[in-house]
Amino acid sequence: MVTLNRIYTRTGDDGTTALGSGERRPKYDLRVTAIGTVDETNAALGVARLHLGGDARLDAMLGRVQNDLFDLGADLTVPAREGKAERLRVLPAQVERLERDIDTLNEHLAPLTSFILPGGSAAAAHLHVARTICRRAERLVVELAAKDGEVVGEAVVRYLNRLSDLLFVAARVANHNGSDDVLWVPGQNR
Repeated sequence: MVTLNRIYTRTGDDGTTALGSGERRPKYDLRVTAIGTVDETNAALGVARLHLGGDARLDAMLGRVQNDLFDLGADLTVPAREGKAERLRVLPAQVERLERDIDTLNEHLAPLTSFILPGGSAAAAHLHVARTICRRAERLVVELAAKDGEVVGEAVVRYLNRLSDLLFVAARVANHNGSDDVLWVPGQNR
């Protein structure tokens, strides 16, 4: 369990932040930026959940995701190093759970005949915002993984990729199972 006795430490006043390993990095460092974007995704999900209108099943799924995103942030905060004791890591089972949740939500949706514009209900619009933030987090994590000397767990990338899919499907569910989806009409305003 985490205990926070003091909220401010003043250690970041020099423009650096500490990773879970104790290493300090500039706040603009790619790993720190990726961690922050995962946190931003989590905050956007918190807002989306406020607008679900009593959909307990979807709310429970998103609540699990929010907890997973803290796991994912912890995974990124303590980079895996050979010979070091393992810390909290995102597991393939968490990715598989997302896939099952996607299948469960998608089974009652009509097939898409067009791309969807973000919108419809407030919940769907917020889920689309969370989805786009998640995609940005994914791009940053993939860039981080490609950088020499940086280590990112394979399940982290897979989790973020699958999460954006879940958020897309969840937005359709929040739009009354797709009936209130706003469809893209190519060239409509030419």
